[in-house]
Amino acid sequence: MPGLTTLDTPDKDQPLRDDIRLLGRILGNTVRSQEGEAVFEIVERIRQTSIRFHREEDEAARHELEELLNSLSLAQTSRIVRAFSYFSHLANIAEDQHHIRRNRAHALAGSTTPRPGSMDCALAHARDAGITAAQLQAFFDDAHISPVLTAHPTEVQRKSILTREMEIAHLMAERELYRMTPDEERANEEALCRAVLTLWQTNILRRTKLTVIDEVVNGLSFYDYTFLKQLPRLYVTLEDQLRATVPGWNGHELPSFLRIGSWIGGDRDGNPFVTADVLRKAMRMQSSQAIRFYLEELFLLGNELSLNSRAVTVSDQLLELIKRSPDGSPRQDEPYRRAIGGIYARLAATGRELSQLQAPHRHWPHGEPYTDAAELRADLDLLDRSLVANGSAALARGRLRSLRRAVDIFGFHLASIDLRQNSDVHERTVAELLSSAGTEGDYLSLSEEERIALLLAEMSSPRPLSSSFLTYSDETNSELNILRTAADARRRYGACAVTNCIISKADGVSDILEVAVLLKEAGLLRPREGVLDLNIIPLFETIGDLRNAPQVMDRLFSIPEYKALLDSRGGVQEVMLGYSDSNKDGGFLTSGWELYKAEIALVEVFRGHGVKLRLFHGRGGSVGRGGGPSYQAILAQPGGAVQGKIRITEQGEVIAGKYSNPEVGRRNLETMAAATLEATLLQPEHAAPREEYLATMQELSNHAFRAYRGLVYETEGFERYFWESTVIGEIANLNIGSRPASRKKSTRIEDLRAIPWVFSWAQCRLMLPGWYGFGTAVKAWLAANPKDGMAKLQAMHREWPFFQTLLSNMDMVLSKSNIAIASRYAEMVSDPALREAIFSRIRTEWQDTIDALLTITGQSELLESNPLLARSIRNRFPYLDPLNHVQVELLKRHRASGGDEQLANGIHLTINGVAAGLRNSG
Repeated sequence: MPGLTTLDTPDKDQPLRDDIRLLGRILGNTVRSQEGEAVFEIVERIRQTSIRFHREEDEAARHELEELLNSLSLAQTSRIVRAFSYFSHLANIAEDQHHIRRNRAHALAGSTTPRPGSMDCALAHARDAGITAAQLQAFFDDAHISPVLTAHPTEVQRKSILTREMEIAHLMAERELYRMTPDEERANEEALCRAVLTLWQTNILRRTKLTVIDEVVNGLSFYDYTFLKQLPRLYVTLEDQLRATVPGWNGHELPSFLRIGSWIGGDRDGNPFVTADVLRKAMRMQSSQAIRFYLEELFLLGNELSLNSRAVTVSDQLLELIKRSPDGSPRQDEPYRRAIGGIYARLAATGRELSQLQAPHRHWPHGEPYTDAAELRADLDLLDRSLVANGSAALARGRLRSLRRAVDIFGFHLASIDLRQNSDVHERTVAELLSSAGTEGDYLSLSEEERIALLLAEMSSPRPLSSSFLTYSDETNSELNILRTAADARRRYGACAVTNCIISKADGVSDILEVAVLLKEAGLLRPREGVLDLNIIPLFETIGDLRNAPQVMDRLFSIPEYKALLDSRGGVQEVMLGYSDSNKDGGFLTSGWELYKAEIALVEVFRGHGVKLRLFHGRGGSVGRGGGPSYQAILAQPGGAVQGKIRITEQGEVIAGKYSNPEVGRRNLETMAAATLEATLLQPEHAAPREEYLATMQELSNHAFRAYRGLVYETEGFERYFWESTVIGEIANLNIGSRPASRKKSTRIEDLRAIPWVFSWAQCRLMLPGWYGFGTAVKAWLAANPKDGMAKLQAMHREWPFFQTLLSNMDMVLSKSNIAIASRYAEMVSDPALREAIFSRIRTEWQDTIDALLTITGQSELLESNPLLARSIRNRFPYLDPLNHVQVELLKRHRASGGDEQLANGIHLTINGVAAGLRNSG
């Protein structure tokens, strides 16, 4: 598309501008050829008018835009929305390729200053701090780092669209990596034109609502794209870095401390469609994905290791393996191929047994299935030792090295599936089991201490509560079945298949002990042996729960029976912190502060009881749900909170943004590992800001909390304002997730899930959950501290990583907001008095927040300290803003029509385009 604003940026950004122009030109030509010159000209008029409105809030531009959009037919509107949406998608591809280009340029330049977030940089910092090889080894031996993929209704891209975009990314990468002849360049551009045309002709929306199994399929895509190959590559690179740069490094292989987790297929909190059968299918599909990959790699490895027995010697152990091999290959003089053939045969038999997988290559003789992944790894290790001992170590460092690591990481299960359920469900299930078993009294009427006593007695008893001769409610049967399925999955696929049981809305010790009792029913807690097979993880979500979390854990650790079970888990207790619900409950500033305080208090409680802490951060994609750059977020944790162990949820469209491109994906995984190393080894264990900073934050939080609660929960009519001025009603019906938008059938803000809450505010470009209340808080603080109040806030920003990260994320959110566009959404509120009362408050708070942020950070404009993001936003706004204007017009028509299906389809197209343009909206 022509007309992209030329930016005065350094020469290093010229390739990005060139890529955007190329892709924009191809898209423009596609629109012309497919839809006609008239449609293309309308697109350009809308874009130019939108730019005037964006820059000047020009009333003439507003009226011109409204008249233009009102004059369009529904068919024209749909084509225009698709044009603007696809430009955002293509701009994302260009930006990702530019990040890869800049990383390569940095590496090729041989800079002596490693880039922040890289493992090179983390190891350099460790070296400068005097961290020894032994300390590094201890870190890696004890570390546990895991990004956890979750299925939530903000992932708006279809897999078909994602596949086409990956093809375009690959073609753009070719232009960068290879010096092309004119013919090759023409062929590449023709291929790009075909890919963009296919993209244009592919339905951007799902026609049917996603099932949980659809979500499993989507999640598995990222193992093909990134994880199965790039995660082993990361380990290989890191081991070589350590060997080359760390004096005294012993050269041993690192343990697999970085693994992928998943909630998809196990998270049943508020999702009635996650059942035991779904968990069983998800586990089978995961296993099939892992084993299929191993078989393919073995096949290629066999082709590579054509070593002849006349040219090489082999170990006695390899000869024994060959004797046991069912391989009937005529190549008797190629020992490694024969050994690999036997491994392949056994693995193929394993795939058939575990997941009904048919081997992708020629028929192999029957082999005995492997009992577990460790047995497969042992055979691969035997190949490795034979190669190394007989002069072929270089061959062992290739495909075999990566395959050995992949088997160690992914096993036969691919990824650990977490189980999650609401504490209310656990409570009802235990109550029914106790009642059916004839226990005296009503469990639900007991006090907390009475519940604890009863649950401890049941935990210690080998007698099961459930009986096959009794009839239970559907809910109780479902809970018992899913736990029994988890136990079966562990037996079939390995103990790592299911390792965690998370309790949503945990607010007391009994919530945790209830899960222990239920695990006993499935044989996952064995009282006589004193062994607990799964980690029981409380999730503290609301502001009140976060404040109460340290007391709950202190009481829990004071129970000898539970402490003994923890010992069987290595003395590690995981605690999950909820960013989304705490934000919806108390606002951005208070949520961040209460999370930080909870972590400080938990560190002290765990230290006092001698328990190792592992924090699980329930972060979403948007800042309003705890999102933002992972590197800064991990380093901003209070001292002692990381301890080499961290899990972080990856949600919504952020998963595709981080992990659909292999290079970008590996970089994100490396950044997470590097930040964890730095936060563990380079932060003093008792690091804390000055007491006056803590007191200041508390005051700011108090003011922000009152402002946020006053608007969202205490202003009469706010619920109506929200439902009329945003796309929440339309999002609830969009086919982008299996989970309902609300926990109950109501329009109450309290019942709405945090994900659609944040997503809706992002769509109307207010981003309210990411900043509201900060302006009021700063004004109140300055009024009480007129002399040095601002100087203190500025010092906090300079010296305190937590406050820096808080403001940096707010800076990003505000830069993506647009009060002029938001005002058009506010116009949809039918009551003029309500509209004016609430929107005027929001507008004032928005401006006060920006003014406060700029003064504290010393910036003259938003994102002044982040020119890369500022450039990205400026590039895409001329194509993003029109989507919002079209969305408003379609919403008006849709609501006036009483729910026209074609109009709903157009609205859903705009939702997809706006989400793509913002990149982290949910």
